[in-house]
Amino acid sequence: MASKNIIFIARSLDGFIAGKNGELDWLESIPNPENVEMGFSDLMQEIDAIVMGRTTYETVLGFGIDWPYEKHVFVLSSTLKEIPENLIGKITILNGELSSILEQIRSQGFKVLYIDGGRTIQNFLKEDLIDELIISTIPILLGGGFPLFGKIDKPLNFDHVSSKVFLKQIVQDKYRRRK
Repeated sequence: MASKNIIFIARSLDGFIAGKNGELDWLESIPNPENVEMGFSDLMQEIDAIVMGRTTYETVLGFGIDWPYEKHVFVLSSTLKEIPENLIGKITILNGELSSILEQIRSQGFKVLYIDGGRTIQNFLKEDLIDELIISTIPILLGGGFPLFGKIDKPLNFDHVSSKVFLKQIVQDKYRRRK
């Protein structure tokens, strides 16, 4: 099976993935009484593991819920040293250059990766290590916050694969990297 790195994320109309103070409540600004899951289950079936940054990891821990991932999670951090006892075996902390981190992950048999977290996504894009983008746009203007995209050294071309509309409001676009 070929290796693949996938981004699956929501953003505001003005391109932010978190508000000015890191708030995420706007992600639920469109009522979803039937709990339409918008492709996340399909993504979880496709991937082998998740790669996320420390901030995203700490945000998920802060939700006060059981660990939501069945797939192994690799947390990228140069400062994090320990994992809560209940998550041992479910999480691995890694740091270093992205290319060597990916080699290490792939050598363990994890080929299709879900890349999550603002800085992590930006760093993967900067290194041209993303194969697919799945971006759900929520119709809200935040006016500031943490942007989805950062600076890159050269243009990265993607082909549009599909668009779906969820809840008559949220547009989800899928793109594949053209190399």
